Amino acid sequence: MKPLKTEVAFATPWFDVVGKTMQPGEAPYYSLRLPEYVAVVALTEDERVLLVRQYRPAVEQYTLELPSGLVDPGEPTAETARRELLEETGYAADVELLGSFFVDSGRLNNRIWSYLARGARPAAGHRPEPGIEVVTLSLDQLWQATAGGEFALSHHVGILLLAVLRGKLTLS
Repeated sequence: MKPLKTEVAFATPWFDVVGKTMQPGEAPYYSLRLPEYVAVVALTEDERVLLVRQYRPAVEQYTLELPSGLVDPGEPTAETARRELLEETGYAADVELLGSFFVDSGRLNNRIWSYLARGARPAAGHRPEPGIEVVTLSLDQLWQATAGGEFALSHHVGILLLAVLRGKLTLS
């Protein structure tokens, strides 16, 4: 099924509000068109998970998240994963694709690309972005933070489950 008409109702540098008319005489269905983005499950050499704590104005609180960010136009997602890991945590590592999925197919058009990074090490001369606190947790602590609601970004929890299903992480 294809829309009869698609038009941008409102545009910002970060997203577009898109109206799609599906049937004649029907009101448009509105959704957000956003860039793709990535998130990285990064493990240090001693098997601690690198997380970031930052203030999110949309929810008006600090959140605990995987290092993540938007894919620049034309940038391969693996490069974005390495770049965001370095920018947000000051750590560097090779990355391995876990997979991708839609974040919210009811209102958003983009995908999140999930990567695993093992053996992450601090990179000389790099510090985390201002406003970001780097947090390291053991896997057991991460599962506790997830069950307790401290690590509560749904698509990041989904990425952890994907890593478990791919045999890259274990549940305690």
